[in-house]
Amino acid sequence: MDIGRDFDRIGFKGSSNSDLTTLTALHGAHVDAIPFEGVDPLLGRPVLLDLPSLEAKLVQSRRGGYCFEQNALFKAVLERIGFAVTGLGARVRWLSPPDSPLGPRDHMLLKIDVPEGTYLADVGFGACLMDAPLRLTTGVEQRTRMGTFLLTQTEGLYTLAARRPGGWRTMYVFDLEPQLPSDYELGNWYTSTSPKAPFLHVLIMERLGAEQRHKLINNRYVVEARDGEIIAERDLSTPAALGEVLEAVFDVQPPSSMEELFARITRKERSQ
Repeated sequence: MDIGRDFDRIGFKGSSNSDLTTLTALHGAHVDAIPFEGVDPLLGRPVLLDLPSLEAKLVQSRRGGYCFEQNALFKAVLERIGFAVTGLGARVRWLSPPDSPLGPRDHMLLKIDVPEGTYLADVGFGACLMDAPLRLTTGVEQRTRMGTFLLTQTEGLYTLAARRPGGWRTMYVFDLEPQLPSDYELGNWYTSTSPKAPFLHVLIMERLGAEQRHKLINNRYVVEARDGEIIAERDLSTPAALGEVLEAVFDVQPPSSMEELFARITRKERSQ
């Protein structure tokens, strides 16, 4: 892995020690520079998880990716530096009713052991990107620059929630069972091809800076302050308007014309 090229991509110029300071700086730089986006599944294109493909797409091109891509790349970077990293799998609950059954493990996150303790890192949860790693500690509100998070545990299952304007909202549930690359391949296949997965029907993008969270859901562009407070929103009514936001805010150059992408999202909205 060309770690220098990755550092250039995210604008990281700090030390490469395997400690909490470096982990926090890398985490924040990653979500600011490499946006979450699910353009490929929406266009029916394959999502590849091998490292050369990840580097070509997320590092060498003006593209982002979703959880399996983002966290697989971040894991490779951390391991190259010397961090002790364990890949985990989570079951997303962001849009699920509280009493609904658990779904499949369709999200990837990371457990990292540093001298300061054990932390969770996740640069790929596109509904509510984390801007910093969280301590693997339950029952304590953890404030970052752009959010407030809470881990709880019941019968060996961890639940991660984020504070939103309407109260706490569950992001996902997980345990500490290490995942194999084949587990991620299966989850990635489901997430990128199943009609039940949102990425086949909705354009989702997010970038998290030091002061603002930028979100795009189809042609609806939203800017949030910390804890999800909406400070601006507007509809992008033309391909040119969509292209302007992709260029200026997300720095994404999709593998299609803007007219094709805009037609795809507006056609899917009309069919719903």
